[in-house]
Amino acid sequence: MPVKLAQAIANPIFPELDSLLRSGRHIGIDELDQHAFLMDFQLELEQFYQRYNVELIRAPEGFFYLRPRSTTLIPRSVLSELDMLVGKVLCYLYLSPERLAHEGIFTLQELFDELVSLADESKLLKLVNQRSTGSDLDRQKLFDKVKTALNRLRRLGMIFFIVGNDSSRFRINESIFRFGADVRSSDDAQEAQLRLIRDGEAIKIESSLILDDNNEEQDDEVNEEIE
Repeated sequence: MPVKLAQAIANPIFPELDSLLRSGRHIGIDELDQHAFLMDFQLELEQFYQRYNVELIRAPEGFFYLRPRSTTLIPRSVLSELDMLVGKVLCYLYLSPERLAHEGIFTLQELFDELVSLADESKLLKLVNQRSTGSDLDRQKLFDKVKTALNRLRRLGMIFFIVGNDSSRFRINESIFRFGADVRSSDDAQEAQLRLIRDGEAIKIESSLILDDNNEEQDDEVNEEIE
């Protein structure tokens, strides 16, 4: 084993960081120690993860994540259609002038209102109930599903809650650009992201955006706590 790789694996930061990456977590520049560790050992860890048929990726925005190949040895599950649509809308909000005005903080209600205004509400409700009539009950179910999606994206390291497990207020970080890769080179990235959402292309994303199923029960517990 190369000396520098051995040093990386022996580092006390590695076990937790390795577990986070394998669960689908994105490591952004705000996570100072872990991000600095990945910068220092990027080449060695790229070679290490190749053994598991995954790639350690550093995105243009600076965050790290694992991108599995079809033959990956690490278990994975793909996000739902609604999860990915919520991610696209969060990316749209990240690109908006309001992010600076609000110091990067948004509320769950603002996210829900933006989602309903940008996407086709009838199609959104069909994701919750195929026979939806647009009732208040259906809208409440959709709101609850959006809250669950937000918590999943938090576990992926794309947003973090301002207070504990309370999803009512959150800050979006640069990792949300996993949902905005198609608009990075656009002159007006926010407008391009809006077109993707309204044209129904918001659910297109790398199939490698994964979530560790082992934490699914934790999502339900968190949702019960904050309701």
